[in-house]
Amino acid sequence: MVRDNLCITVPSFFKCPISLDVMKSPVSLCTGVTYDRSSIQRWLDNGNNTCPATMQVLQTKDFVPNRTLHSLIRIWSESVTHRVDPPDSKSVLSRDQVLQAIIDMDTRSENRFSSLVKLVRFAEDCEDNRVFLAKINRLVPLLVGFLDNVDGGVTGSVDFLEQVVKALSLVMDKIEDCEGLKDSMLKGKSGCLDSLLLVLQRGSSDSKIASARVLNFIALDTDSKLLIADKEGLVNELLNLVTPEKDPALIEIALASLVAISTPKRNKLKLVNLGAVKTLSELLSESNLNVAVVEKVLKLMETTSSTREGRREICEDAACLAAILNKVLKVSSVATEHAMTTLWSVCYLFGDHKAQEAVTHANGLTKILLLMQSNCSPQVRQMCTDLLMIFRVNSKSCLSCYDTKTTHIMPF
Repeated sequence: MVRDNLCITVPSFFKCPISLDVMKSPVSLCTGVTYDRSSIQRWLDNGNNTCPATMQVLQTKDFVPNRTLHSLIRIWSESVTHRVDPPDSKSVLSRDQVLQAIIDMDTRSENRFSSLVKLVRFAEDCEDNRVFLAKINRLVPLLVGFLDNVDGGVTGSVDFLEQVVKALSLVMDKIEDCEGLKDSMLKGKSGCLDSLLLVLQRGSSDSKIASARVLNFIALDTDSKLLIADKEGLVNELLNLVTPEKDPALIEIALASLVAISTPKRNKLKLVNLGAVKTLSELLSESNLNVAVVEKVLKLMETTSSTREGRREICEDAACLAAILNKVLKVSSVATEHAMTTLWSVCYLFGDHKAQEAVTHANGLTKILLLMQSNCSPQVRQMCTDLLMIFRVNSKSCLSCYDTKTTHIMPF
């Protein structure tokens, strides 16, 4: 692969062993070897019953998507095909040059993009540089002005907006006037939200992460949360980012942004109406999620369960309830508390019989009894007690003939 007269080496494990090309849809056979889907499908369709790389006879011809490798290939491809850094921007600026770059950004439009790229490199280099930039009073208003005034509909401006969002994301944690940043971005025109949405839709993975971080940062109060959620398409785009095939870092920050804006009731209902329960249920069923992601998914489930509409969606999906119950005692105390609050809400507070049956069929009684033996919080213990009482009086419950070594701790 060649770009700008430079040879770019493709990592060997990104290549399909059959076609030797970068894999577009990597899938793994039962032998553990990964191939591009189209290549291995042709091999199998031709009547072969062996693994091309190892020549082992296949016990099954089924294959599963290798999502981790797919994500790595996508990130690598974006770094190659969407790289916009000018050749002379590779070195980090001195602080004097940074000040000159900000002047160029403010006054000389022909050098604006080049100066901005250099500024982002400077900020990425170390924390001291980010602190230095945050103390330059003119910088943050300048970046916000770019977000507010750049025409979001112009394709050529997306690269520029990506760099603006990255710069703002890098320095915002270091500024003192967080309220001022929030007000400048949300009051008046909605240009800033337009720009952030455009980056979420069409930016690289890194810039999408930066955009979601900015949204999370400015969701400081009820008014800001409502303004963000009211932006057409924004909440839906954040939900689109929390699918299993996305970059784990992107999933986590998108979830954090959704958690941040979800507290007003109007926003909770919007999440439910946009299909958040189904999206979260599918994500929760994945086995390779990290702790932070699971905690945030369960927090959003708890949030949706605080509305009648959200509880209805959860109760109608037995797989969702089973996925929630499956995380109890397996992830963290925070995840367990969010999960139990959701189950308590739908089974005890809402009293839904379908939900109660789904929890029983998913061996929920054992989980609840084991949880009561653990070092759980008083709130969780009380919720467990409430749930066990519900199952006890439910005529369909099997608790009366429960065959388990944990029955000695039943609180009746």
